[in-house]
Amino acid sequence: MLNDRVDTAGLPLAVGDLLAILGVLTIGMIQHSTLTPGRAPGVYAPFVIGWLVGAVVIGAYSAGAGESAKAAIPLGIRAWVVAALIGFGLRATPVFPGDLAVAFVAITLVLTGGLIAGFRWLFFKIVG
Repeated sequence: MLNDRVDTAGLPLAVGDLLAILGVLTIGMIQHSTLTPGRAPGVYAPFVIGWLVGAVVIGAYSAGAGESAKAAIPLGIRAWVVAALIGFGLRATPVFPGDLAVAFVAITLVLTGGLIAGFRWLFFKIVG
């Protein structure tokens, strides 16, 4: 089953996807003056865990994702929605730092989804 969900042709997309996720979280921590070496891993972890699950379940790196922006963008957005829901759920527990403010949910969901879609579009414009 994992072979159907992860194909080496789709893996280059992982770089931009992870940069989008970590970038939005990093910018948020900078804006809120909470970026510290001790805190950052706890902020990143719920969403990276969510991304690993969401990307595999949805097939964000399946063979189709590596073929065209038309396939890659919707797969990336769907995977991000799953990942974000997992990340928000984990962040709402006492295990991870931060809270679950409505503004954080909205900004993180929309901005990261837009960056993932934008990166995937740009990737196929450059690579072809």
